[in-house]
Amino acid sequence: MIQEYLNSVENFIVVGDRVLIKPRDMETTTKSGLVLPATVKEKADIHSGYVVKTGPGYPIPSNEVDEAWKETSQTKYIGMQADEGDLAIFLKDKAHEIEFENEKYLICPHAAILLLIRDDMTL
Repeated sequence: MIQEYLNSVENFIVVGDRVLIKPRDMETTTKSGLVLPATVKEKADIHSGYVVKTGPGYPIPSNEVDEAWKETSQTKYIGMQADEGDLAIFLKDKAHEIEFENEKYLICPHAAILLLIRDDMTL
């Protein structure tokens, strides 16, 4: 039972202004039909992937005075633009790769994301 609980990405808690990204398949085909393997594309400075989870955002300082008789206040955050399911274009050198259950994921700071593509853009 505990093993099932520990073996799920859903149980990951992303901290601060970081984003968990599932990298896209990097194999592509050129216009002439030549297949470029992922190893060729890995050298690129900019990568893309889908946002799996996001942290709460950027912590902001509290204006309240710390006094012994007051209850401790909750940390407040400024939210981030990235949402689960977004396609993120980000700087590769800022991301950290992890492997979980034979799947590769990247932990990337929100500041390293250059562009987000969202399918359900509602006004």
